[in-house]
Amino acid sequence: MKGTVRTGRILLLLGVLIFLALIPVVGRGTYYQHLGFLTFLFITLSIAWNLVGGYAGQISFGHVVFFGIGAYTTSILWLRGIPQLLTIPLAGVAAALYGLLWGWPCLRLRGPYFSIATIGVGEATRLLALNLENLTGGAGGLTLPTPEDIRLYLFGFYYMGFFLMLGSLLISAAIRNSRFGLGLFAIRMDEDAAEALGVNALSYKILALMLSAFLVGVGGSLYAQYILYIDPGTVFGFSMSVNMILMPIIGGIGTLWGPVLGAVIFTVIQDRIMTLSLNLWGFTFKLVQFHLLVYGALLVLIILFEPRGLVGLAERAYRSVQRWRQAKAMVPTTG
Repeated sequence: MKGTVRTGRILLLLGVLIFLALIPVVGRGTYYQHLGFLTFLFITLSIAWNLVGGYAGQISFGHVVFFGIGAYTTSILWLRGIPQLLTIPLAGVAAALYGLLWGWPCLRLRGPYFSIATIGVGEATRLLALNLENLTGGAGGLTLPTPEDIRLYLFGFYYMGFFLMLGSLLISAAIRNSRFGLGLFAIRMDEDAAEALGVNALSYKILALMLSAFLVGVGGSLYAQYILYIDPGTVFGFSMSVNMILMPIIGGIGTLWGPVLGAVIFTVIQDRIMTLSLNLWGFTFKLVQFHLLVYGALLVLIILFEPRGLVGLAERAYRSVQRWRQAKAMVPTTG
């Protein structure tokens, strides 16, 4: 029975991946291709944040700095003649090194003190990007070269986002099933007990932060090359950090598939919010003006009723069905 269920899950996953891979080929127009790229990007960011916030239990509000570092590294190097594709891994490395730079002192803090410190790091980095006008373009940002065939260009980036998502998921699965992952989970449950058992908590947390930063930095690099324009308010914006936290919480923090589900739901909700408006009593309200309120309400509801997100809700429903089947099997039949 378990083998059949496992085979069914694998076939379902392969079917979904094949469907996603064929969207640019069989889809009409560029809307679904654009939505697909954003979904892949958000899934990557969600998985990357979950490595630190979910597996290690270190709630970071400053992960947007890695996104911005990746975006600006690619943009600055590209504008100075470095081959476009070569800037992608360099952006990830730059973000990872930046994570080491501030992670070494900040990860010595625990609980809310670490979270508050990450907010400070994020805001300090954003202000630094605003003031280094000769390097970052200041508030005006940087505009990247427009390719000659924009449709073919975006077509290629769809698949780059697709493979980045797959790579992030495989890295997350490998960490979850490794000794390193067990160490991170031990730190999340009780850091002092983990250290007493021989886990070097600081080293584990720094390594998790650097891996997470690398993935987010690569995501920022792809975003910059896809949009072809960046500015500090966008790639270092605090709302992006909130989004990275919200997605795994919606899906199920600390799980493998929770960040994926949360990112998909978030992308769909964001797409609807950005385009819909309501007409009430003669007044028109654009939902984009209330997106933070919607996200905040969603976060509160999830924390109150199902802290483990969609994954926890699915597990609860599965257990209920199993109990119902067991109870039904125990009821004697009358002939």
